[in-house]
Amino acid sequence: MSVKPLTSYTCKLADEQAAALKSCLDARNFTPREVPYAWFAGEKEKTNVVFYNSGKLVVQGKGTQEFVEFVLEPEVLKQAKLGYETVLNPELLLPRIGVDESGKGDFFGPMCVAGVYVNESVINAWKDAGVRDSKNISSDKKISDLAKLIKETPGCVTTVVPIGNEAYNRLYAKMRSVNTVLAWGHARVIENLMGQRHRMNPPPVQAISDQFAASKSVIEKALMSMGKELKLVQRHKAEEDVAVAAASILARDEFVKRLAALGKDYGVELPKGAGSSVDVLAKDLFSRHGADVLANIAKMHFRTALRAQNLPERPKTEWRKVGTSKKI
Repeated sequence: MSVKPLTSYTCKLADEQAAALKSCLDARNFTPREVPYAWFAGEKEKTNVVFYNSGKLVVQGKGTQEFVEFVLEPEVLKQAKLGYETVLNPELLLPRIGVDESGKGDFFGPMCVAGVYVNESVINAWKDAGVRDSKNISSDKKISDLAKLIKETPGCVTTVVPIGNEAYNRLYAKMRSVNTVLAWGHARVIENLMGQRHRMNPPPVQAISDQFAASKSVIEKALMSMGKELKLVQRHKAEEDVAVAAASILARDEFVKRLAALGKDYGVELPKGAGSSVDVLAKDLFSRHGADVLANIAKMHFRTALRAQNLPERPKTEWRKVGTSKKI
């Protein structure tokens, strides 16, 4: 597979690096340009260089890769930093779909599954945006800002499937497995995105998701007609892939907003997770409103629901690795 040369590159520069870059441009007879909010800018043949007051450097044009490799890195950065991860591993730039979910481990609120299509231009647009696994972003405001950026990025196609609590509890009662419900959600998201293939250029070659079940066949069996056309890649720590990370951000943003709206309906702030504060509030809501209301805002297969209703908890099953037998 041939690798297209870079036509856009961004990074941050310290003041002394910026001064060194300016000297490089002067020495190579770059024509100075006036650019708003820029300390300096220059152009020459197929290369445009802009250094902003914020410390951000943007290099664009057909000469980008050559400029970065032969000028910026050896004379300014003093290290080989050019996205060699993508040069050495072109798969990182493949057009693909990433899928992830939020709310699976939260007693209150829905489970939200999101999917994001990315291509090379989308990936390059996010280089300095901070798109990463939502579990590594503590601020709901930051999640919301990144979700907006992701949805508005040209070329990016997104979808979110929220599984509200009533629907979730119905699905769980029918399927008797969180992983099966999750597989259905992932398959639905992939199908929804494939229904927008006309917006994807080039078309996706694969869909990537976290391997949340012991067997990879759980999602494969749930895939619908259009989803079966894609290669399905499941792996642990899939959120390290930017497409899956973006999906995790959209799913988390949807979950947080829906959790807040649910709490507003009942005049309480519904906590995330499944800790002691969740137990206390669940008991209070059950005592005031009964089990029907609890089923509208919570996942009723959690032990928290049994405790809230003063029902006996199921015995815990001993976890053991798939393929091992328990010694008697």
